[in-house]
Amino acid sequence: MKPILSTIALLLAIASPAVAAQRPNVVLIVSDDQGYRDLGCYGSTEVKTPNLDRLAAEGVRLTSFYVAWPACTPSRGSLLTGRYPQRNGTYDMFRNDLVDFDVKYDEHSYAVSWERIGGMDEREVLLPAVLKQAHYTSGIFGKWDLGQLKRFLPLARGFDEYYGFSNTGIDYYTHERYGVPSMYRGNETTTADQGTYATDLFQRESLRFLDANKGRPFFLYVPFNAPHMASSLEPEIRGTVQAPPEYLALYPKPDPGDVRALRRHGYLASITCMDHAIGKILAALATHGLADNTLVIFFSDNGGGGGSDNSPLRGGKSKMFEGGVRVPCIVRFPGRIPPGTVSNEFLTALEILPTVSAAAGVAPPQGVVLDGFDMMPVLAGKEKSRRNEMFWQRRGDRGARVGNWKWVDSEKGSGLFDLSQDIGEKNDLSRQKPDVLKMVKSRFAAWEKAMAEAEPRGPFRDY
Repeated sequence: MKPILSTIALLLAIASPAVAAQRPNVVLIVSDDQGYRDLGCYGSTEVKTPNLDRLAAEGVRLTSFYVAWPACTPSRGSLLTGRYPQRNGTYDMFRNDLVDFDVKYDEHSYAVSWERIGGMDEREVLLPAVLKQAHYTSGIFGKWDLGQLKRFLPLARGFDEYYGFSNTGIDYYTHERYGVPSMYRGNETTTADQGTYATDLFQRESLRFLDANKGRPFFLYVPFNAPHMASSLEPEIRGTVQAPPEYLALYPKPDPGDVRALRRHGYLASITCMDHAIGKILAALATHGLADNTLVIFFSDNGGGGGSDNSPLRGGKSKMFEGGVRVPCIVRFPGRIPPGTVSNEFLTALEILPTVSAAAGVAPPQGVVLDGFDMMPVLAGKEKSRRNEMFWQRRGDRGARVGNWKWVDSEKGSGLFDLSQDIGEKNDLSRQKPDVLKMVKSRFAAWEKAMAEAEPRGPFRDY
């Protein structure tokens, strides 16, 4: 009887708030549509990102890190569940395509539109819900994009605080998406901060959260909308990236008639503004004496969009080529990850939930198939990555990486590429390597079969 009582006492101690206070904090920062090269530490001589460059110098910079989908909604669903989009059910966007044709929704038509009513399956277990078993307080400040109805919003998925927007993109100042007010505090929309640049607001809320929770373990999720293009019906705004004047002034002023240069100008300025906000968050961790006990992770939700530089990769956002799915990623964890290191190990955003769970000392969700693993030993330089395969599907487009072989079959191009020699996917080896092509296709078919046989999740699956 005594061993059983001792075990129970140990379990209670592990779950107690006193023990929880010693657990590491977690800060997860996600940028929106940032190009692979658009960081100083990734080789850009154009963009100004001193704080992210310093973060890389204090941790590890990953050069072969992938997301699970080449655009926002499914990518975000996967990083928070640790499951492929095809497994967790969110394998396409919750957005209204008619806004692309200048359709302005009124209140009643928007209320019943797909963008408003779509959401991630309620049975999915998200990272903040996993951390809650260890008494973590979780806050999200920024882009949600996994559903707008109350049962889909962050407070119903394990988060304790939420300030941000729930759809795929907004005007940085009005906080509207094509005329629809889109900023939330908790479960209700708010226009209280209309006119203030969104990045500044997400910085403000993050700093407030850190100050309020510095004495207990926390999970801070900051998914910025920068440098995503503005979602506005105004012709002079739509298709650009908005940024405050003081950040625009840091870069050479483009020719007013050069649309591409204007977009790049705003894009760069928005990244530097975001970098400044990240610097404030990192400084707050240091001020509160939390930096040494905080795991900080930064990456982009997918490849770069309009205004980005994805070189040396081919393609960008929405594409199956490397430029759509391979993204910059930086991780800092003092004492666990050697500073100033670079890793080319094959890793993905599917590893985020298992890694954070392990760092926090909590078990992953029971009875749930995860598609990732704890990558901390890899980040620490102690082990090679266990990952050898990754698969992507976006409607009719397909992609797979098996070892160093990459196969793409899409509307924008197809081919078989050896990433060890051809990171830019310029040399199609389909004809020269038919056996390799057959092997990679067979692995994709096996993955596709496994996804089809997985316990079905809505909203897209027919079951």
